[in-house]
Amino acid sequence: MKKMFAVLGIALAFTACSNAKKEEAIKLATIKAVKDSMRLDSFKKADVAEKQQAAKIQEEKRVLMLASAKAAENAPAATMASPGGQSVEHHTTTTTVKKKKGWSSAALGTVIGAGAGGLGGALIDKKKGRGALIGGVAGAGAGYLIGRGQDRKSGRVQPRN
Repeated sequence: MKKMFAVLGIALAFTACSNAKKEEAIKLATIKAVKDSMRLDSFKKADVAEKQQAAKIQEEKRVLMLASAKAAENAPAATMASPGGQSVEHHTTTTTVKKKKGWSSAALGTVIGAGAGGLGGALIDKKKGRGALIGGVAGAGAGYLIGRGQDRKSGRVQPRN
């Protein structure tokens, strides 16, 4: 019986030691595989970002080419006579691409003024609907006038003469 327990104890000791090493090796292999896949994934993301950037640049070039071609078609051709009797054509092209600036200050002021005036009118007047309506109209008018003045200062709208 004692020999049996001794053999069983030695067998358990050997199996316990070897399992820990195997588990450690498996764990290290798994960690290595995950790190490798993360590196590969980051390289793929970088490639995709490069391709998107290149496509964006190509699109910008295409838009500029179309704009210059359109401007060249619309520009008047001026001809001048040279001293030798030959006519020389000069093309002048100016491309001005203006981006939309979003909402004008007048529109924004109108919306904000209407909302604030409607809320204020509803809170002040006893008849909520009437107060909101009157306050909204008054606020919209005031907001429009303030915003229109800001548009004139910024150059979005031509100033009055």
